[in-house]
Amino acid sequence: MAISAVSDTTLHEAPPPRRQRLLEDERWLAFVLLVPTIVLLGMFIAYPFIQGILLSVTSSRVGMRGDFVGLANFYKIFNDGIFRTAVYNTFLYTGVTTVFKLALGLWLAMLLNRNFRGKAFTRAFILLPFIIPTVLSTFAWKWMFDPTFSVLNWLLYHLGLITGRINWLGDPDLAMISIIIVNIWRGVPFFAISLLAGLQTISPELNEAAAIDGAKPWQRFWHITWPLLLPVTMVVMLFSVIQTFADFQIVYVMTGGGPANATHLFATYAYQIGIGTGLLSEGAAISLAMFPVLFLVVVIQLLYIRRVEVR
Repeated sequence: MAISAVSDTTLHEAPPPRRQRLLEDERWLAFVLLVPTIVLLGMFIAYPFIQGILLSVTSSRVGMRGDFVGLANFYKIFNDGIFRTAVYNTFLYTGVTTVFKLALGLWLAMLLNRNFRGKAFTRAFILLPFIIPTVLSTFAWKWMFDPTFSVLNWLLYHLGLITGRINWLGDPDLAMISIIIVNIWRGVPFFAISLLAGLQTISPELNEAAAIDGAKPWQRFWHITWPLLLPVTMVVMLFSVIQTFADFQIVYVMTGGGPANATHLFATYAYQIGIGTGLLSEGAAISLAMFPVLFLVVVIQLLYIRRVEVR
């Protein structure tokens, strides 16, 4: 009789509430957890991006809504010599800095991966350029490149390498080299720490086995370390290219796009046109002009990362 009573109770047990059933469904639970992220992305990324597109096809100015003009703004900036200079500078700036940050970051990561006294302090010290606020550190660099109070000029003069002052930020070529140096200085710690994390995942036994077989250090690096580190390297380079391509703070603080608009990048020129002169529609068009190029670069890198991981 007891067994029969328990069976009847189990058969007639009330089903769980509908809300509980929905939460137990992984699809609905995933959607609920993603809602805050979707809202934030919509507010701070999707909405400004759509507004930028709408502005770029109008004649809007500060305080004026403007009329629809189609692709006239894009046609105007493509015939602008300063815009072409900004395009060239952006690719040069991104390419040179990425190569040097990768080379120096990999070198530092290999050094920090060794066992030595004060290793933890050294790793923390390496991160300082990346931790310090960009504007603050850039102002320090601007003082170092100042033609009158430059510590670099003082050092080079006392070493006998120069006989007069060098106007680092007043010469177009030297100004470009200066902002590239600052970007490399700031970006190397990110590469070093990220690649160091990748090196930590590589088993030392692989290098030890290769050393026993007679492989030289550069052979062990090229055939063991580098292939295993390549997926991490590509991800780090992807983030670096995105950040460098849209860089604004370093150039704006150091040169403001000068001298004579010679160091403008996409972001600084868009700011100068959109905010400095009040031509919001043209500034939006300049900002959007870098989107297809950056999107193509990101897609190519992602496909290459996928290929490396599968291989």
